[in-house]
Amino acid sequence: MRALLYRDTFPRLVADLRSQPGKWLSRLVFLLGPWAALWMVEILNQNDVFSDLEAWQVLMNLVWYYILFLVCRLVLGRLRRAAGLAICLSFFIGLVNHYVLRFRGRILFPADVASWKTAANVADAFDFSIDSYMEQAAVLLVAYLFLVWMCQPQKKRAKIPLPAGIIGWAFCLGYSFAFFFTGMLPALGIYTQQWVTQANGFLLNFTVALRYSSVDKPEDYSHDKVLELMEEYPGVEGDSSMTKPTNVIVVMNESFSDLTIFDNLEVSQDPTPFLHSLSENTIQGWMYSPVTGGGTASVEFEYLTGFSTIFQPPHTVAYQLYAQEGMPSLASLFGVQGYETTAFHPYKSSGWNRPIVYSDMRFDNQLYQENVSNAYLIRSYISDQSDYETIFQITDKEQGDPTFVFNVTMQNHSSYAQGWNNLDKTVTVSDELRQADYSSEQYFSLVRESDQALEQLIAHYEASDEPTMIVFFGDHQPPLKNAFYEKLYGKPLEERTTEEVMKQYQVPFFIWTNYDIEEQENVILSPNYLGVLTAQLTGMPLTGFMNFLSQIYEEMPAITPVGILTGDGEYLEREELSQEQQQWLETYETLNYCGMIDLFDEARPMFCMD
Repeated sequence: MRALLYRDTFPRLVADLRSQPGKWLSRLVFLLGPWAALWMVEILNQNDVFSDLEAWQVLMNLVWYYILFLVCRLVLGRLRRAAGLAICLSFFIGLVNHYVLRFRGRILFPADVASWKTAANVADAFDFSIDSYMEQAAVLLVAYLFLVWMCQPQKKRAKIPLPAGIIGWAFCLGYSFAFFFTGMLPALGIYTQQWVTQANGFLLNFTVALRYSSVDKPEDYSHDKVLELMEEYPGVEGDSSMTKPTNVIVVMNESFSDLTIFDNLEVSQDPTPFLHSLSENTIQGWMYSPVTGGGTASVEFEYLTGFSTIFQPPHTVAYQLYAQEGMPSLASLFGVQGYETTAFHPYKSSGWNRPIVYSDMRFDNQLYQENVSNAYLIRSYISDQSDYETIFQITDKEQGDPTFVFNVTMQNHSSYAQGWNNLDKTVTVSDELRQADYSSEQYFSLVRESDQALEQLIAHYEASDEPTMIVFFGDHQPPLKNAFYEKLYGKPLEERTTEEVMKQYQVPFFIWTNYDIEEQENVILSPNYLGVLTAQLTGMPLTGFMNFLSQIYEEMPAITPVGILTGDGEYLEREELSQEQQQWLETYETLNYCGMIDLFDEARPMFCMD
């Protein structure tokens, strides 16, 4: 057989190569295309293919690029056109990812594709200038397209032999099925990267994130188990002895943080002196956000529902994927208790699917930027000052009408390389920090403006005769450059402990009233608990689910996708929890899945009071 193969097949291949070198050159250029695409996209991903990626990561990225080139070949039937289309698609995707990486400090994820309207809303505020990464990638693109152009053109569409076509499609579909619908990735220990998102390489990390974009049903989940938990955690009646505020105002302030928690921060003055002065009738502390640098909708989802993003696939956004009509929320709870509920965000309504989600949560009213009259802008966004003046208009109506307002501000939204329109540079940083990220001074000056507006907000309701509660918290720390955060930490980000990683997710919160309450300091929680605390301090009845949250809080006061703070003060990753702590978390996951994904009629009373 070997002799026959040598005498027949091999000589024919050699003869074909000699007689049609152009055809074989085209094949070689085509086969090199996925390597060029990988190199080009990883340049835009700010990776060095030869040093930043492991061999297995290079291989698994290459598989997807070869599938892309192969599909283009099977569809178009011509090597040059297929190679040209595939390399251009790769460059476009890499360029989009590069801008996301520049603006958000992390790579493109599937949820970002679904939220393109949100990105488009703020696109004009970002810097789209060409940088060295784009120049290098463009040189590689042009070089490869030149090789494609030099190849021998096909006079007509080449017919692919049926067996070869079947094998090609079988490979593409078979690998995709194994990747997305089997246990191949978990068995190999491959998960989406969260802290350093470039670590897998762009295309591998994107497809891995897509693989985990649906919520898995917990082990041993059943309706009977949920009904048993309903018996174990019944609803709790409201506390009639507590003052019931007429106005409950919740302010989730965009990118508001207190970076003085970092010892290495050197600024010309305290960016938030008023925040630091609050003490009377105030409960204050630190909230560990589920996100950093972006992802506002995930924070408001946790606060309003009590569900935790730790049970969602990484970097998925519940507002886009899991919202459903009648979902449990604080808006529904306060609405049942006679409050008129309003959701207010002084920007475009298309962001994060909010109109549909707020309707699903049963807010009575929704207000957006078009509802803000005589708005005072800072940079290109409605200022906190105008934002709070709109809240005054909502609450300062007929006396005695109970009102619940959930407000997401916009003033401090990134990027911080915009012009200084209506914004003075009031806070400067050290030369070392400025060199790490010159835009940081704009961020701190914005926070200073927010602190001044906050003082006006509190002063307005101090003078009010109506009992008022204000719940205030930042949604996440700002998306400043990694080099800036490395200066704050004094070490490379990849060398941080779990406790140090969680520090980048730490933002201030407080609850203030214009009537007497017991003051507390240094309270630590995550947003999934803050909504329960809001209800407790207003004397609201609690659902069974909220009762459960109040109990698990004692065991794990902060739960985030990057780490968990336990009741005894340890910062642990999920797999490091004790058996008892794991059981608490498994119960939480069961209730989280039921309330968010599988809310059947018998279980509804545990989550809703309607």
